[in-house]
Amino acid sequence: MKVAVVGATGLVGTKMLQILEERNFPVDELIPVASARSVGKEVHFKGKAYKVVSFADAIAAKPNVALFSAGGITSLELAPKFAEAGITVIDNSSAWRMDPTKKLVVPEINAHTLTTDDKIIANPNCSTIQMVVVLNPLHKRYGIKRVVVSTYQSVTGTGKKAVDQLMGERKKAVEGSLDAYPMAYPYPIDLNVIPQIDVFLDNGYTKEEMKMTNETKKIMGDDSIRVTATTVRIPVMGGHSESVNIEFEHDFDLQTVREILSNAPGLVVVDEPSKQQYPMPMDAHEKDETFVGRIRRDESQPNTINLWIVSDNLRKGAATNAIQIAEYLAAKGML
Repeated sequence: MKVAVVGATGLVGTKMLQILEERNFPVDELIPVASARSVGKEVHFKGKAYKVVSFADAIAAKPNVALFSAGGITSLELAPKFAEAGITVIDNSSAWRMDPTKKLVVPEINAHTLTTDDKIIANPNCSTIQMVVVLNPLHKRYGIKRVVVSTYQSVTGTGKKAVDQLMGERKKAVEGSLDAYPMAYPYPIDLNVIPQIDVFLDNGYTKEEMKMTNETKKIMGDDSIRVTATTVRIPVMGGHSESVNIEFEHDFDLQTVREILSNAPGLVVVDEPSKQQYPMPMDAHEKDETFVGRIRRDESQPNTINLWIVSDNLRKGAATNAIQIAEYLAAKGML
């Protein structure tokens, strides 16, 4: 099994290497890939150093699978070249997600739709993934009419530059440091909240918000589900959080809802208000599961529930989900 990690030196690429090792994915030969400026650099996997190679060298090596986390422009240009060489691409960018000829996959929901003909497979947006793994089992039981979601998203979702901005601002505030730091955002992020993720569109929503709306429908295979989102960047590191209000077609029993979620793959229910137990980013950090709590009936209208969902956005929201797709394909003999 030859495995290429494209974008191996970035935040998500580094996390992919870590998770491939943790989950003991059957890697016989690792091919770390990055842009020209990173070729020759070393990455480490299972105690061994590997030199980063170029895109052309990676294609020539004919890996079985290429895990892409190199940005949308790179994916649009290079994923088809890998696919033409017979390499299965699992892409973490937004490049292929809404392409009607490509599958958008969360393994717990729709991995069964994959075939050997799917050579470019899209990994959904991080905030969408953690939401749909909760929505899907509830939709099967009660039928979802409408979802209202507000997100509280980690700076790690933006990348290293944003992490450096947050840490630089914090160091300046605490120590009076005069060290320069990059600005990933147009405003300070420490002690602040920025209600914008990605660019604004003509309808007044951001691209991130419309991703959640459109990707949810595609993954769950139901265009009748209405989704409206407000996505917000906050100064935390461990993962993304979401306040989700769900209106069902049918009434529900809260205890049954908890049982459905407790038995759903990839979910952990943390919901003990009397003990002040609920999911938080610091608890989800470096974990593959999605955590759900604050489960309560919406008393303002019928058949509606409120939930709080937390997940590590670099893991289940990106790297882990991609590797779970690869694990499914390998188990089915499709790689």
